[in-house]
Amino acid sequence: MIILHGLMGGLSNFDNVAGFFPKKGYKVIIPELPLFELPILKTNVNAFAKYLKDFITYKKFDSVILLGNSLGGHIGLLYTKQYPKNVKALVITGSSGLYESAMGESYPKRGDRNYIKEKTQDVFYDPAVATPELVDEVFETVNDRAKLIRTLAIAKSAIRHNMGKDLPKMNTPTCIIWGKNDTVTPPPVGEEFHEKLPDSDLFWIEKCGHAAMMEHPDTFNEILMAWLEKRSL
Repeated sequence: MIILHGLMGGLSNFDNVAGFFPKKGYKVIIPELPLFELPILKTNVNAFAKYLKDFITYKKFDSVILLGNSLGGHIGLLYTKQYPKNVKALVITGSSGLYESAMGESYPKRGDRNYIKEKTQDVFYDPAVATPELVDEVFETVNDRAKLIRTLAIAKSAIRHNMGKDLPKMNTPTCIIWGKNDTVTPPPVGEEFHEKLPDSDLFWIEKCGHAAMMEHPDTFNEILMAWLEKRSL
């Protein structure tokens, strides 16, 4: 199981997932995506999908489960479109790839710490999930000029790479887990993914924003584990 983090999401966002699934017999790997390391012209969704391909090839994995949140979901979708034989199953939560205006508005702009704090809290149903450490991390990113430029480049790339026409041709088993109170990629986005992906199941988590695996980790893990068992994956 390869976990793909989002643009403003660190590897720690998946701590509970990474701690749960190895106990169930899954090998879990969380590569750090090169969001801020690539040349600006290569800072886009396509380049990250290629990075994932190179990573999977290097590790000699022939069949993987991809789990992605937000931008990570988008990267997982694009990789699955390009290399369907390599992907046993796909799991997306709060994924970009369809809803353009939300992606354009959801990345915090530079500002004082209180502004960044409010914007970070808006991602969650429960603002307390936006810990001071998480706020500091986002604040540091958007006030670093090089990182900010790449953040905006990635956001624009996500808008350009709309996958609406690709989804109906993708037959990989897909588990869609969505927060009922997601304001970044609202519930209709999750419904559209479900409608367009031929072999998908959609699950809702109540009182939950954009990062279900952070806000309701136990529920998220239970839903995903039950789905994997049902699908014999």
